[in-house]
Amino acid sequence: MHLMPDSNKIAAAFHQKAGEYDQHIRVQKRVVAQLASSVKLHLGTSPAHILDVGTGTGGLLERLHSSYPAARLTGVDIALNMCLRTRQKMGGVCQVVCGDVECLPFRAGTFDLVVSASVLQWVGNLSLALSELRRVVQPGGSISLAFFCDGTLGELQHCFRDALGRFCCDEGHGVSRLHDFWTVDDVKSIVNRLDFEKAVVTVETEVDWYDDLYSLLRAIKNIGAGTVSGGAVKGLGWRRVLQEASRLYQQRYEIEGHIPATYKVLYLTASVGK
Repeated sequence: MHLMPDSNKIAAAFHQKAGEYDQHIRVQKRVVAQLASSVKLHLGTSPAHILDVGTGTGGLLERLHSSYPAARLTGVDIALNMCLRTRQKMGGVCQVVCGDVECLPFRAGTFDLVVSASVLQWVGNLSLALSELRRVVQPGGSISLAFFCDGTLGELQHCFRDALGRFCCDEGHGVSRLHDFWTVDDVKSIVNRLDFEKAVVTVETEVDWYDDLYSLLRAIKNIGAGTVSGGAVKGLGWRRVLQEASRLYQQRYEIEGHIPATYKVLYLTASVGK
């Protein structure tokens, strides 16, 4: 069961961190580069109208504009400040709209290519979100998506669960605050219910390295994701959990003074029949 904050909390979290977002998204930047390369590899013809869902600060749109300078570009993001930064970065070559992936403010069949990078792990209803992406793609068009799936931050999840089991009486409450990523089977099941002509799902692994658990948590918080995935719990009990999780992380995973953070990135490419 995926318990997610409401869309207002999601918007507020990323709205607040828009100004420093680009400084902290090492993995996300690599995912954008990989997704843009995948689009060029798999797309048979140049798209006329591209939609980037959860456009953030416009990194993916920048790459697609370079590859397809004649294409009309549209970005949509739930956080107003993200929209404003993309408008500032892209200028007049891109239209940017503030909106929610689960209720896209576009007519059916508007775009011939819909893309999204590192966004769909935050949605509460993945089936609705993917149905919306499918709805706005015109016949003969396609979608190309990348988002974090089950196995992401596995080291962090395991250490927190073990620390919670040692120090918290209400372990279930603490565990529920850890973000629950969609599984590959979740995604395939939803995609199979949509009328795509062809859909391909693959998973790749990305690893980042940090000095310690606290630097990893700061990085998560600095892009707004800490609030989205449950926020901080305060008090002596939680500080003990953090200290124990940090000790376990170092003990189990440290290599040459650094700890890894593993991300499982799901890539979905799907085409719509004419």
